[in-house]
Amino acid sequence: MQQEVNVYLFLGFLESGKTKFIQETLEDPRMENGERTLLLVCEEGEEEYAPEKFAVKNVTKVTLESVEELTLENLEAITAKHKAQRVVVEYNGTWLLQQFFDAMPESWVINQMMTFFDANTFLNYNANMRQLVFDKVQMTQMVVFNRFKGEMQKLDYHKVVRGISRRPDIVYEYVGGKAEFDDIEDPMPFDVNAPVIEIEDRDFAWFYRDIAEKTSEYVGKTVRYKGMAAVTKKVPSGYIVLGRHIMTCCEADIAYDGFAVKTNKLLKDIKTRDWLTVTAKIVMEYNSVYRAEGPVLIAEKLERAEPPEETVVTYY
Repeated sequence: MQQEVNVYLFLGFLESGKTKFIQETLEDPRMENGERTLLLVCEEGEEEYAPEKFAVKNVTKVTLESVEELTLENLEAITAKHKAQRVVVEYNGTWLLQQFFDAMPESWVINQMMTFFDANTFLNYNANMRQLVFDKVQMTQMVVFNRFKGEMQKLDYHKVVRGISRRPDIVYEYVGGKAEFDDIEDPMPFDVNAPVIEIEDRDFAWFYRDIAEKTSEYVGKTVRYKGMAAVTKKVPSGYIVLGRHIMTCCEADIAYDGFAVKTNKLLKDIKTRDWLTVTAKIVMEYNSVYRAEGPVLIAEKLERAEPPEETVVTYY
C-alpha cells in the first residue's frame, strides 16, 4: 500500500500573503518532524522564499510554470523523485481548484486548506472575478484577510465569504500583525422556531442550504414557500420536486434545487414549471429523488401561485 502524503494547500491570488505565511510556517521548529517536504510552488510573486531560515529540514522546492504541468503523471513523478512524505502547495490564484483535485495522486491526502486575500483588493476581485473568488473559498477551512485596516468594514468581507460557505473560519490580520477572528453572527432571514417557517422568495437559497446542513433541526417543523415544480420519471408517483433555480457563483452555474414533496393529492395535473405554494411538515425518509434518506415535505396545503419577480435566487 502507498504511504499517505499529507498535503497543506494554500490558496489565494498573487501577492495575497501566501508566500509569507508558508515561509513563517516552515521556520517554525514545531513543523519539523523528520518528513521529506515537497514545496510545490504554482506561482511566484515579488516575495521569495528564504530556505536558509527554514527550521524544517529536507525541503525541496519545485515550481510549476504552467497549468499544463499540473497533471497526475507529473505530480506522481515529482513525488517519487523526491520521495516526498509531505507536500506544501502554494497554488496559483488563476487556476481552478478542480484542476488540482483532478491531478492529485491517490496517495495525497489534504490535511489543511487555507485561503489568503489582500483586503485592499478583495472586494474588487469579488466584483470582477467572482468565479475565482468563489472557487478559492467554497471548500477552504480558513479565510485570512491580510493587510486589513481599521476603517474597513468587516461585514462587507464577512458577507462575501458567508454567501459562498459557512464552513471556514475568517481571520482579519491588520497591518502591524494584530489578528482577529470573525465573530459576526449569521441569523437566518426567517424564524426557524415559528409555528410555520415562512420563506420569502428571495430567501429560498438560504433555506435550501440551511436545511441541507442542519437537517435534524428542521425535522417535525412546518414550512411554507413558493417554488417551481418538477415532475419527471425520476420523481416517484404521488410526489413532486418543488424548488428554485439557484445561482451559487455566476450565471454559468445556475442549477435547479428543490425538495421532494408528497402532494397528498391536494392538487391534480401538476406539470413541470408550474409555480406552487406549499405548506408542509418536514420528515426524514428515503426518497428516490435523493437516492438516499433526505428531507421530505408532507404537504398540508398546496396552491397554485404566480411566478416571483426574480425566478433565480442567490446567497447574497
